[in-house]
Amino acid sequence: MALLEVRDLKVYYRTIWGLFRAVDGVSLNVGHKEVLGVAGESGCGKSTLVEGVLRLIKPPGFIAGGEVLFKGMDLLKLGDDELRKLRWKELSYIPQGSMNSLNPVLRVEEQVIDAIVEHGEYDEEEARALAREYLKRVGLPADVLRMFPHELSGGMKQRVIIAMAMILKPSLVVADEPVTALDVVSQRLVLQLLRELRDEYGASLIYVSHDLATHAELVDRMAVMYAGKVVEVGNVEEVFLEPLHPYVQLLIDSVPKPGKKVVKGIPGVAPSPLNWPPGCRFHPRCPKAMPICSQVEPELTDVGGGRAVACHLYGGAQ
Repeated sequence: MALLEVRDLKVYYRTIWGLFRAVDGVSLNVGHKEVLGVAGESGCGKSTLVEGVLRLIKPPGFIAGGEVLFKGMDLLKLGDDELRKLRWKELSYIPQGSMNSLNPVLRVEEQVIDAIVEHGEYDEEEARALAREYLKRVGLPADVLRMFPHELSGGMKQRVIIAMAMILKPSLVVADEPVTALDVVSQRLVLQLLRELRDEYGASLIYVSHDLATHAELVDRMAVMYAGKVVEVGNVEEVFLEPLHPYVQLLIDSVPKPGKKVVKGIPGVAPSPLNWPPGCRFHPRCPKAMPICSQVEPELTDVGGGRAVACHLYGGAQ
């Protein structure tokens, strides 16, 4: 049984212009000790998806339907107190923009210790010792505990957040754009730390990023999103070397490569969640579109070898 199974998750936002269907029926799973990458253009619903999985959606957003099964429990049906018991200890989160996630008026020590004491079975002294140990593991000196967030560099703050995510050895860590705005040296260190979550602690990881190069470096399997839906899932090497969905083919082809003089972009613009196109949502931009593509929406279909794709070129009619 998968550690996490997401079934037909829908996350919408109420706006003055209408219903903003940011995540519109996503299904995927994460295995034990697996790193699942979630990729796609900005605005495709990646961050909203993981916020929905962790029940972090705030009004005017709401979860319109679906199931999120974690170790057999539907997270969407748990009470607030039940969900609180799982956070940090079983489920932890490295948010997008986590460099700005620390409270600016509290020392790092207060924030790390508070998370350990509130969600773990430790007293304050044990928590302080644990905080020093985990800061060392992410390459930071114990002196950082006495500092305020503004005294740290972006990479140091990022590592503090990762230490907090690791510290209670959760079963699942969700990392949303954890290397955005970091220099390449800090990016490399953060990716190594995330890999250690699985290799040393046996944690599973959902890694969200629009940076395909970091997916190639870190993840085992990859789910590519477009317009609020998953359009392709597969082993990361297979997705990069032999992408199936036309959108994924164009996305991979748009990555700069050594010796490649011309980088092609994807024609057209992504549609608005206020008014998704009928049929396949990629058909207005797709060079391989057929008449059926504008009429019938393809569903994510297993094509063998652990791969799935939502495209009429491979069947998939609903």
